[in-house]
Amino acid sequence: MPANIVLIGMDIFLEWVGSTVFMSRREATEVFSEWAEKGKDKGMENGHAASVHAMLKLAGIPRSDTYSAVDVGCGNGWVCRLLAQDETSTRVVGVDGSEAMIAKAKSIDSEGDYRVTVLPDWEPSEKFDFVHSMEFLYYLHDPQSMLKQLHDNWMNSGGMLVAGVDHYLENEDSLSWPEALNVHMTTLSMDDWKTAMIEAGFRDVELHQVAAKDSFIGTLVMCGKKA
Repeated sequence: MPANIVLIGMDIFLEWVGSTVFMSRREATEVFSEWAEKGKDKGMENGHAASVHAMLKLAGIPRSDTYSAVDVGCGNGWVCRLLAQDETSTRVVGVDGSEAMIAKAKSIDSEGDYRVTVLPDWEPSEKFDFVHSMEFLYYLHDPQSMLKQLHDNWMNSGGMLVAGVDHYLENEDSLSWPEALNVHMTTLSMDDWKTAMIEAGFRDVELHQVAAKDSFIGTLVMCGKKA
């Protein structure tokens, strides 16, 4: 029986027909490329806007001092364009594994620096003062290792990471997403994420839940600094 499934935290509508049996998990980049081609990236942008604005506020943006920034899992590049509007941002880069998403980003902002990357393997040639990531980490099989890589190889000393996830153990509405999308998601608790941040080397680690509304308990935001 056809049905529409609403993924509350993601504001994505998934069309599901019948009792389809999935033989293997799809790559997240494949799903996101389909969404870009169908124009669903705009829905993601609108759905995540409240959380991202809260995340940037936690990062102290706009800032009084100059900084470089990267958005990991940038999608159509909308957060990069927000950061670029800050007069103190000197360099803003967006990276994503979806070619279609990066193509969409470049079509919107031909002057922006958007790159197709294979994560978690890719590393930047220059480090950043601010690393932002929204709805990326849990698609990895080992997000803890990615946090360590971000800390060691992506960030300047004194730099800050702010990462948000809607899929986490305490958000029960999100626990059906891996099956609904047929995509791998690593499900961690709030304590697991905090431990992963600390073990990756971050200091002054803080967890926040932002943009809660109705039955949505909020985006889990992890903040940490590199010594």
